[in-house]
Amino acid sequence: MAALGLPARSCGLLMLLCAGAFSGEVRAAPSLKIDRLALHQFEDGTLLDRDYEFLPGETAFFSCRLDNYAVDENDEQHRKVKLAWKLEVRDSSGVLLVEPAQGRIDTELLKEDTDWLPKFLKTFIVPGFALSGEYRITVRVHDEVAGSEVAGELKFRVKGRAVEPSGVLAVRNFGFLASEDDTSGMRQPIYHAGGMGWARMDVTGYKFTENNRFSVVFGMALEDSEGKPLFTQPEAGGASNESFYAQRYVPGTLTLNLDKDVAPGMYTLLITVRDEIGNQRVELREPFRVQ
Repeated sequence: MAALGLPARSCGLLMLLCAGAFSGEVRAAPSLKIDRLALHQFEDGTLLDRDYEFLPGETAFFSCRLDNYAVDENDEQHRKVKLAWKLEVRDSSGVLLVEPAQGRIDTELLKEDTDWLPKFLKTFIVPGFALSGEYRITVRVHDEVAGSEVAGELKFRVKGRAVEPSGVLAVRNFGFLASEDDTSGMRQPIYHAGGMGWARMDVTGYKFTENNRFSVVFGMALEDSEGKPLFTQPEAGGASNESFYAQRYVPGTLTLNLDKDVAPGMYTLLITVRDEIGNQRVELREPFRVQ
């Protein structure tokens, strides 16, 4: 060391610097990145195409695979990967579909795990009354070893019922049905004395209270061609529920029993809908014929 012309104290400093250069605790990696975001019909199943449409009530299996993670090599016998992730699923209006989720990938690598890619999975159910539209899954992952972070987004489609939104209580998609299982409705509603009739509709625009609770009541009445009431049923049905994801429409089906003595002619079905929480009321008058 004397040949370098350095004082003894400087020599000791040089030795410390050299030792530090070979004792790094973390093997740095390029910035953390998302290798793949995907949806499946079942866990670890084949990847779904981008044009796949989920149906209300269907279970979705999501996976996120990561690359360029850092490895903590403080202990040569225990090489660790530490990743923390957060996930959100939102509908086409940006409303959370399910509660946000989070988790960790904290695992120890073996020497032969040179091509291993960490992955996390999340399962969620598309709500039964989800509307049609483009939905989004967003993820954010933090590499606790390197201190880096990455975010990604995956879009998917839901094929739900088309119900035009409304700021006030409203009835949508009304139709008379030829049978209880009719899905298309009748262009010219004609029923027969002594038979039955059915009507279907969607109600929207009602108000919510805490926990997205709503309460809707259906009523109906029958009038003859001159507007004379033949019968009335103020509470023919209804729906009340609460959920994390707000149910934005209520489907309603009414059944009409026609007496065998009902005379042929035109009649009117008067439908009333009450929003018990928002203190709203709406009426709908729909004509039909009895033969």
